[in-house]
Amino acid sequence: MRKLLAGAVVALAGLGLTGPTMAQDALTLQLKWVTQGQFAGYYVAKEKGFYEEAGLDVTIKPGGPDIAPEQVIAGGGADVIVDWMPAALAAREKGLPLVNIAQPFKKSGMELTCRKETGIEKPEDFKGKTLGVWFSGNEYPFLSWMSKLGLSTEGGPDGVTVIKQGFNVDPLIQKQADCISTMTYNEYWQVIDAGIPEEELTVFKYEDQGVATLEDGLYVLKESLNDPAMVDKLARFVKASMKGWEYAAENPDEAAQIVLDNDMTGAQTEQHQKRMVGEINKLVDGSDGTLDTASAENTVEVLMGGGSDPVITKQPEGAWSSVVTDKMKEMQ
Repeated sequence: MRKLLAGAVVALAGLGLTGPTMAQDALTLQLKWVTQGQFAGYYVAKEKGFYEEAGLDVTIKPGGPDIAPEQVIAGGGADVIVDWMPAALAAREKGLPLVNIAQPFKKSGMELTCRKETGIEKPEDFKGKTLGVWFSGNEYPFLSWMSKLGLSTEGGPDGVTVIKQGFNVDPLIQKQADCISTMTYNEYWQVIDAGIPEEELTVFKYEDQGVATLEDGLYVLKESLNDPAMVDKLARFVKASMKGWEYAAENPDEAAQIVLDNDMTGAQTEQHQKRMVGEINKLVDGSDGTLDTASAENTVEVLMGGGSDPVITKQPEGAWSSVVTDKMKEMQ
């Protein structure tokens, strides 16, 4: 029997099936949205072999309007999810022990885009207006902002009327809303492409209004961090992912093409994805994946400033950890 086993090992070695190739660790990543330039770093890391070099077999699962990353990881469908911190903290307060292990995006891309013809020039002008807002966890920063402005979201002359915005820009184009939610890298350009020039728009970036919250962080369940082997796997994953983001910054057109190659729906266009990757690179801004705790604490402050109905009601404990990025930095 020993001779047979030895012979098998020799045969496998001859086929190049021993060593790192046999030791690849499986890991599943759930994205927050569909395949697009927003997630270019992960697709690049997979396509260019960065995950494979790190001993990982990574499965990337696209998201969509009916997919909540928090529910996917709670049900065991993913090891890591891409999520916005407001949604993650809200889920955490409800009992799901999500922990931020890395933060590829340094800046927020969220904004409110309005037609100038509505007379809106400053946030105080929102009073009495109709605003389009995304829900499914994306509404939290908006609600905190309105609370900060002292504006009710129940409508009326002294408040704002909120309409549930689909993941498109139709309410602004069709004049159903005075302003809509947009991202710097996506919907804003859809408005431009729909024929409304920039000079006819007034844009309020959440970053400029002091109500920005962290977006597109990497989250795992707390139990994952209790397993040293899993921490090692996650550290390799984050390191390879950030290598993918670095490559995307240096080669944006190639990164956009890699995204297009992985879009099984055929819905994305080359022009839009190239533009998106360029805008996303501004948000990543050379990050090595390390979370800036001051930004996390600011996110918490924004979310707790929701007046009588805050997004979260208490300071979260253990909601982020540097154990994975610390381990990543130890790796050569």
